[in-house]
Amino acid sequence: MRIFLLLLFMTMSLLGFSQEPNQNDYAYNTIVKKTSKSSTSSKSDNKKESTFKAGEWLKFRMHYGALNASYATLHVKNDKIDGVPVYHVVGKGKTTGWASLFFKVDDTYESYFSKEDGRPLKFVRKIDEGGYKKDLEINFDHKEKKAVLNDKKSKKKTYFELQDSIQDLISAFYYLRNNYDADSLEVGKSINMKMLYDDDGIFNFKLKYMGKEVLKTKYGKVECHRFMPLVQSGRVFKEQESLSLWVSTDKNRIPIRISADLAVGAIKADLDGYNGLMHQFKIIVD
Repeated sequence: MRIFLLLLFMTMSLLGFSQEPNQNDYAYNTIVKKTSKSSTSSKSDNKKESTFKAGEWLKFRMHYGALNASYATLHVKNDKIDGVPVYHVVGKGKTTGWASLFFKVDDTYESYFSKEDGRPLKFVRKIDEGGYKKDLEINFDHKEKKAVLNDKKSKKKTYFELQDSIQDLISAFYYLRNNYDADSLEVGKSINMKMLYDDDGIFNFKLKYMGKEVLKTKYGKVECHRFMPLVQSGRVFKEQESLSLWVSTDKNRIPIRISADLAVGAIKADLDGYNGLMHQFKIIVD
């Protein structure tokens, strides 16, 4: 449950393993439609092209077999850091019903990232998962090219040297939504990016593109891009390609479904509610 909630919060989450890109992979700046130079374009251009806005709220319902295991939400807000306007996204996840009797989860993830270029400025992770607790805060200083992770539980600080295009667990999802070029996606190729969200350090995240599919949802049929985050097979997942993510092909690019074949059973999360979308949510009408 804990690992799957991590995936849900970023939606393209951090279950990947460190691996160098090969000839079948996209370099990070190839998959995005704008380089860092163009990310400093006018505010009007950014607003016109944005896939989300403050007020967007997404809710997901997670199933383990026939059991409703938990709910998770993502909420985009306006905020300020040192007087500078930023997006502040709050992700919350909790087990519910019978699932909470077997394994109780109460997680909160927060990310503060730039409205100009999507770079993370602050990341908060507070989790309580069956008694396993963490209380972390990461502050990113892009000018000095460093990040400081403050483990409030152990009262320990860890310092990291920042690399190009670094993202945290939450900011990565919104950055990719705003920047990947759908016209450049090719089946079998992968998106690679660098992530920092825990004291394990900076590592490579790999997301393989599998093509377009139409899903039946509670809202009707939705055309989606299907991605496959590469994961480690073994204790949790059956195989390296056990996980699938479907993202709407409309201008919102919101996650519609996530499914995973686990070592024991299978788990699925579906979009269960939404509000404040930037664009019209497109449903296929037969």
